[in-house]
Amino acid sequence: MKKKILHVTGQMNRAGTETMLMNLYRQVHHEMQFDFISYSQDDGHYDEEIRQLGGNVIKLTRPSSISELSKAIKKHGPYAAVHAHTLFHCGIVNTAAALARVPVRVAHAHTTEEACHSFKKWLYMKSMKRLIKLFSTDFYACSKRAATFLFGERTIKQKNYTYFPNVIPYHHFLQHDKNDIAVFKEKWGIKSDIVIGHVGRFIEAKNHHFLLTLLAAIKRKGHSVSLLLIGEGHLKEDIERQAKNMGIQDDVIFTGLLKDIRAPLYTMDCFVFPSRFEGLGLVLLEAQATGLPCVTSDAIQPEADIKLGLVERLSLTDSIDTWVARILEASTHRETEATTIKTAFEAAGYNYENAYTKLQNTYR
Repeated sequence: MKKKILHVTGQMNRAGTETMLMNLYRQVHHEMQFDFISYSQDDGHYDEEIRQLGGNVIKLTRPSSISELSKAIKKHGPYAAVHAHTLFHCGIVNTAAALARVPVRVAHAHTTEEACHSFKKWLYMKSMKRLIKLFSTDFYACSKRAATFLFGERTIKQKNYTYFPNVIPYHHFLQHDKNDIAVFKEKWGIKSDIVIGHVGRFIEAKNHHFLLTLLAAIKRKGHSVSLLLIGEGHLKEDIERQAKNMGIQDDVIFTGLLKDIRAPLYTMDCFVFPSRFEGLGLVLLEAQATGLPCVTSDAIQPEADIKLGLVERLSLTDSIDTWVARILEASTHRETEATTIKTAFEAAGYNYENAYTKLQNTYR
């Protein structure tokens, strides 16, 4: 029988953590069954594929209910492990898993910060950290800073944590079809000399407002430039409105979610990633896999740089002129060989063999 693992993510949409899990599931579905908890009654982008691979999507309604989750774990199990990816909510997940007598309970840190503007929120975070420490058997993190944020330095020292690189199918990005790029440019009317781009949800952390400021500054220098924005999110309409108010709406391309981002990444001359905070930045790995120069904020974790010389980190307090100069400079070269990229990914541990070994050792 396949070993059954329950992942808790909230909803399986196209985002960094969820995409990483699907990349893994496609590789291991012959040996493991991944089930997923969803706290939305709507289907996520990956739900149908999960079912096709043999997994279940379990719909729940009360994220704060330990009882509801524990009952669901008992009903759909037995599970060899429960693997939680929901930040401080991991405390609720692993408490429920312990009550359901699941032997392996993983808390997985994927980000380095979350807003805390009230005493109630502070108390919730403190309580959840306590539950995570008490009821988790294993601690995973995509970066050291993410581990410190969720688990705390004392927990890390006492119990250690497993560094788990966010693997991607980098072979998929090493090659491209020039015709696909031409078709993509024609579809979206891209004719500018320079294309800067970003992939990510329209949320506060991703800092899309800053991208518009950079675009306007580059245009003022007389350059023919477009900004390619891939993704969805609750702030998308705000960004569209801001672009219109700034008079640059014709130079900003909103594609929404795309199933395959190879052609867009090869269309870009520079990938710009000015996040206010970030656990790792999965899409930054995908950008490097295409040999695309990247200019990022220093909130991006150093583990996301696979040492190809493609990533330059700047502070958000640096001047706009500094950002513009680095972006324009980066946009002039893209010469990294596929074999060099492959070697770098393997050396950094961003491969399925490494990930699979770590999962097997944890799920034991």
